[in-house]
Order: sequence, then C-alpha cells, then structure tokens
Amino acid sequence: MADGPDGIGRIRKWERRKGKWEMIEIRVPIKIVSVANLRLHWAVKAKLAKSHRSKAFSALASVAAPPTPPCTLVLTRVAPRALDGDNLQSAFKAVRDGVADWLGVDDGHKGLDWQYNQRKDGPKVYAVEIEVIA
Repeated sequence: MADGPDGIGRIRKWERRKGKWEMIEIRVPIKIVSVANLRLHWAVKAKLAKSHRSKAFSALASVAAPPTPPCTLVLTRVAPRALDGDNLQSAFKAVRDGVADWLGVDDGHKGLDWQYNQRKDGPKVYAVEIEVIA
C-alpha cells in the first residue's frame, strides 16, 4: 500500500482502463463509533462529525478526481468489535457526507448506491475503507 499525502489515507487498489480509473479503494484512519449510543455534548458531536467528514473528503480528493454518478460506494468499518446494522449506517453519516462532498452531489442522489460493511481487526485498530466503483 502507498501512503497518501500527509498520512491521510492509504491507497489499497487503483484500477485504470483507457486512461480513466474505474475503481479505487482507500483506507482512512477514522474511528467510527455509534453516536446514537454516545452521551456527548452537542458541540463535541459536531466537532467529531466535522472531523470525519473532512478526513473522508481530503483522503479521496488527494488521490483522484471524482467520477460522475452513477457509481457504487462501499463504506467498510474496521474495528475490534462489530456494530449492529442500524448503528453501523448511522455511524457512517459524516463519512458519507464527506464522500458526497467529494463527488459534488447530495448524499441522497439517485445515482449513488451506498453499501455498508464491517470487519474485525486487531485490538485498537480502527479505520474506514472507502471503495468507489465507477
């Protein structure tokens, strides 16, 4: 894997066909937690969401120009323990907004197919893998 600029992300895959990329997968060091279960002050939650959103945007913007929809976006949470389905999707809200910012569209755009996954890793290992398939 190659390090991204400023250590923001690590490029895992990059496929190019006829001068255009078709798929990119990047790993970003973000700890995704279920904010629905956290009892935090609203300002702390807002700061956390802003951080997640900007890290996702910056990581993608540093490696590629965005495709035009339609495209499939797979967000994978890497952590020691799993979240249940509804908490997983809500925990990705800020990252999803950051990816949509990079694409230049609203996250509810009809040409975007959002998918959510998670997988376990070692203790204290947290990351987000963002896969964009154009």
